[in-house]
Amino acid sequence: MVTIEEDDDLLMEETPEKDQKYEHYRFVADKGQNLLRIDKFLSVRIEGISRNRIQQAAEADCILANGVPVKSNYRVKPLDVISIVMDRPRHELEILPEDIPLNIVYEDDTLMVVNKPAGMVVHPGHGNYTGTLVNAVAFHLNRGHIEDIDDPRLGLVHRIDKDTSGLLLVAKTPEAKTDLSAQFFRKETKRLYVALVWGNLAEDSGTIEGNIGRDPRDRMVMRVFPDGDQGKTAVTHYTVLERFGYVTLVECRLETGRTHQIRVHMKHLGHPLFNDERYGGNEILRGTHFAKYKQFVYNCFALCPRQCLHARTLGFVHPATGEALYFDSDIPGDMQDVIARWRIYTASRDQME
Repeated sequence: MVTIEEDDDLLMEETPEKDQKYEHYRFVADKGQNLLRIDKFLSVRIEGISRNRIQQAAEADCILANGVPVKSNYRVKPLDVISIVMDRPRHELEILPEDIPLNIVYEDDTLMVVNKPAGMVVHPGHGNYTGTLVNAVAFHLNRGHIEDIDDPRLGLVHRIDKDTSGLLLVAKTPEAKTDLSAQFFRKETKRLYVALVWGNLAEDSGTIEGNIGRDPRDRMVMRVFPDGDQGKTAVTHYTVLERFGYVTLVECRLETGRTHQIRVHMKHLGHPLFNDERYGGNEILRGTHFAKYKQFVYNCFALCPRQCLHARTLGFVHPATGEALYFDSDIPGDMQDVIARWRIYTASRDQME
């Protein structure tokens, strides 16, 4: 079994203790060091790390020069002390193949499409080192280990949240990972989500634009920042599928793929996802004050104890054949039950009126 260091993931994840940082890498520049961008300096010293990921780490204030956070265009000088810090301690991460059932929608020698259930963590990380989709994929591929699921040679091309269900794309060859990742970067893929959100949207369709980044007051959540201020560009297109008065069923098309993008953008619009605890959707945000209505909503929360979000459609060009592939997955039972309850509630309310 090969052991890898979790340090390779330079993006910040869950924060165990606010403001506490742990050093994962340290380099001291030589006396004869020529002025060199820090992203290039680090990319040749850390095996398997791309400059893009180093730049992301710099944006998250995870790269220090002489103890001070710097951006990726900082130029390293002789005897500079360069550190990479994170909000969690170093952890030796062992990817253990685990016999966990996978709902495989499609598979060939190049790639596989998996329909992930809600509640399954996609990849090992802080607090979740086993029982993940990656452990299941490692077992399915009959490999002794996966050296780095973020490595361009193998693995996941994109991710969805633990409590979001739906389709995920897994590359099985180095060439496939490179090609598919490029399609996502160039926005050539098709990703459609179905979400139940609080409130009655004013328009039948629209576009939400706003930079997304970690909230400096709470690193556990993301937020929308003014354009050109902080965060990264994010664009979500939405279309109303069905209205229930107090909640609305919408289809969301991602133009970008930021962390918690749909959840954050819908909250920014004033319509948090139904039962999204992290973004306030687990409170009764619309409706009446009657006890019977409150009980109805709490029953719906119990039926679908997670954010009502499902990655329904995934489209891309097969890297080996050039064929355009599209896959659809059914809305899972917990969301279907809640939607059905709202249909019945809305119909009975309309009859009374």
